[in-house]
Amino acid sequence: MPATSPAHPERRRRRTNRFAALAAGVVTVGALAAAGLPGSATAGEDHRKGGHWPGRYQDVQLLSFNDLHGNLEPPAGSSGRVTEHQHDGTTKTIDAGGVEYLATHLREARKGEKYSITAAGGDMVGASPLISGLFHDEPTIEALNKLDLDVTSVGNHEFDEGAKELARLQNGGCHPKDGCYTDQRFKGADFPYLAANVLDEKTKKPILKPYWVWKKNGVKVGFIGVTLEGTPDIVSAEGVKGLSFKDETETINKYAKVLQKQGVKSIVALIHEGGFPASTSYNYDCDSPGAGDGVSGPIVDIAKNVTPQVDALVTGHTHNAYVCSIADPAGKPRMVTSAASFGRLYTDTTLTYDRRTGDIARTAVKSANRVVTRDVPKAPDMTELISKWNTLAAPIGNKPIGYISGDIGNTGTESPLGDLIADAQLAHGKQLDPETDLALMNPGGIRAPLTYAAKAAEGDGVVTYAEGFTVQPFANTVNLQDFTGAQLIQVLKEQVSGPNAAAPKVLQVSSGLTYTLDLTKSGADRVVTDSIRLNGSAVDPAATYRVATNSFLAGGGDGFPTLGQGANDVVGSDDLTALEQYLTANSSAAGPIAPPKADRITIVK
Repeated sequence: MPATSPAHPERRRRRTNRFAALAAGVVTVGALAAAGLPGSATAGEDHRKGGHWPGRYQDVQLLSFNDLHGNLEPPAGSSGRVTEHQHDGTTKTIDAGGVEYLATHLREARKGEKYSITAAGGDMVGASPLISGLFHDEPTIEALNKLDLDVTSVGNHEFDEGAKELARLQNGGCHPKDGCYTDQRFKGADFPYLAANVLDEKTKKPILKPYWVWKKNGVKVGFIGVTLEGTPDIVSAEGVKGLSFKDETETINKYAKVLQKQGVKSIVALIHEGGFPASTSYNYDCDSPGAGDGVSGPIVDIAKNVTPQVDALVTGHTHNAYVCSIADPAGKPRMVTSAASFGRLYTDTTLTYDRRTGDIARTAVKSANRVVTRDVPKAPDMTELISKWNTLAAPIGNKPIGYISGDIGNTGTESPLGDLIADAQLAHGKQLDPETDLALMNPGGIRAPLTYAAKAAEGDGVVTYAEGFTVQPFANTVNLQDFTGAQLIQVLKEQVSGPNAAAPKVLQVSSGLTYTLDLTKSGADRVVTDSIRLNGSAVDPAATYRVATNSFLAGGGDGFPTLGQGANDVVGSDDLTALEQYLTANSSAAGPIAPPKADRITIVK
């Protein structure tokens, strides 16, 4: 199983009720082949008698990224770093991300490129830090407009607030409940969101454009955008109400035929689904020892079955970095890329367009993930944008809510921050019902670490409301339910079986609950039943236990159907309030909270 759970967090409405008033980075190159093109392999222009005429081959620059999640400011902790493999076999980490730097890098990369497209693989918004999430992600759309994003697919997070809110992000207009945040009307996205496989259940038609065609001087490149078919399983029911999500491969193949009939033969698929690389280093060789050997997961089967008419796949969702070639159904290698998350990387791909055939010469496709380093000048327009929205958010975001004695990380099978949040939800549950026994938290809902170093003027060790919001931005409620001991055991086994067998989602557990996770076994057997203890006593299958979870898990989300079968529901405050109350009650400047040891789950490898 991966060291960290894949990014399949709960999806909920964004919290709004508290709103009161590039030099190029280090690179790695993956090329499908270094083979020469037929005829003249030089892209650009040919000088001929009687004038200046385009040559047969034209290089088209495709810059892409994915899973920005509204991270306008540089992400904190490990969320703001990438790992780089060194020639001597060691690795080093590089601070990365922040739209002030992303803008500089992209603008630098475009210099001298007459044919350049910027595309994204979904989850541009949702699960966003306070600066964007507090304002229904209008700041992020404004930033993407300034980045000159040309097109993006939808991701699952684009449905956090439902299809109507997604349509508002596309088309503009003030929020129906919170109104306008500034004296200027929100104009919406300058770029199209593509949702080819998201249909209105009544009309059976895509809720947004299924494809889009970029054109310049006779060069045409089509883009088809899809999100993962399993979006309803990881988004709140309200967010996907009235929508159906179709198979990614079938949808892409369908619209590839449509584009072909329109004379568009160069096609890129933007797919909000991804894979799991063999290395955490962004610059590892994904094709060693063979093509695509360095990546696994859902994107591999998709890549193997998407029609050869599609020339490249830009992917996302798993927050991983890879540049791989995977054979298409005709056996030809095809580039599949992902640029991690949070704006830490972007992918620079060269598509060589054959003007004679109108198609991409696949033997010439090259691609590289490049680091959005922070050693370049900040883009002034992005600095101004961040300052504007931070000024509006400051009265809420700068409020201290707790104190910590060191970094509290959110990575690992069991994380210190996961333990802290589970303890906070248990404490909130006991306020609602003193008989509450334990709390469970899904790891994908923990979006960032808590860092000791001061981010602004608050001082080292101070946790602000903005930092808490960045950790838990979904506004899920804390819910109590009754389960039998047998059901509780089944819930723990669902972490590593059923929908979670291939990519386990290990729930973070509150103090008192302990068990062994044996990774040498397979399926549900990886959870050792006899090891499960609550406050030192074996869990009784026939007894009843009062369990606190967030409302996403209480609805059976993230592949935990048994959590949707609880009884005697009680709904408490939202999860951020629970965390805020816990930090306030259990920490002070003189007595900060220490990072939990993350020793409740014993892992056998």
